[in-house]
Amino acid sequence: MSEVPTQPPASYEAALAELEQLVQVIESGQLPLEQLLTGYRRGAELLAFCRSRLDAVEHQIKVLDEGTLKPWTPK
Repeated sequence: MSEVPTQPPASYEAALAELEQLVQVIESGQLPLEQLLTGYRRGAELLAFCRSRLDAVEHQIKVLDEGTLKPWTPK
């Protein structure tokens, strides 16, 4: 974990994959304190990104559930 990127991830899936990898590296206990802090900050950014994407999807589902689409009923 030499340099932690600061740009936003390309997608939710990319953010989740990076976050999982980051957690593995941090949990290994092999990083110096300064890199742990940098990794923790990046993890917090990734977590916020994932939460915002999930909130947006949840909002879209609520809009669809409130009548934008009619329920499908088999004939």
